[in-house]
Amino acid sequence: MTGHDTYRHKGLRNRLVQELKKKGITNNSVLDAIGKVPRHLFLESGFVNFAYQDKAFPIGAGQTISQPYTVAFQSQLLELEQGEKVLEIGTGSGYQAAVLMEMGADLYTIERQSELYKKTSRLLKRLGYNANFYLGDGYKGLPTFAPFDKILITAGAPFIPKDLLIQLKPGGSLIIPLGKKEQIMTKIVRLDENDFEQTEYGKCAFVPMLEGVVK
Repeated sequence: MTGHDTYRHKGLRNRLVQELKKKGITNNSVLDAIGKVPRHLFLESGFVNFAYQDKAFPIGAGQTISQPYTVAFQSQLLELEQGEKVLEIGTGSGYQAAVLMEMGADLYTIERQSELYKKTSRLLKRLGYNANFYLGDGYKGLPTFAPFDKILITAGAPFIPKDLLIQLKPGGSLIIPLGKKEQIMTKIVRLDENDFEQTEYGKCAFVPMLEGVVK
């Protein structure tokens, strides 16, 4: 992995992992991934000193890099197995994508903002994370590459996109922050062709999931 990652950064990551444990993150695969991904390299240089605080920060194009706890919580809800095919809706800074790849995901990730798509795909490749990157509308997903074992939405969706439900394998699960003004973290499991089970995991706050592509 290239990029400037020092012992100090590693120490700060270890401290962040301990903090996440205290907040209820128990999945070792998630904690190991958070401990490995150099979050400071995903932030604007002015925020580097704050990279390992458990806070969200702006990344440009009206987007944020999610709070580490949120990334860890969503990743834990996925119950990801090594080698599973995962669709991420909203590449954003690429931090969540890097965590999923550290956990062993075969990752497909889609971003609607072309400025962010270009910047993030370059950064992740430079750091040695080889995801399948696409510029597109997250509401439509990637039907060409479906079905997926897991789908993770990293923005607040006002409704459950039907196109994404049908791209899930039976037995697969979709994690979605659901709601307009404030969201409820929701897990949807596809039991079989037409049957879905929905479980709620409390309130959360995300930037809105928007339709279309910004060139």
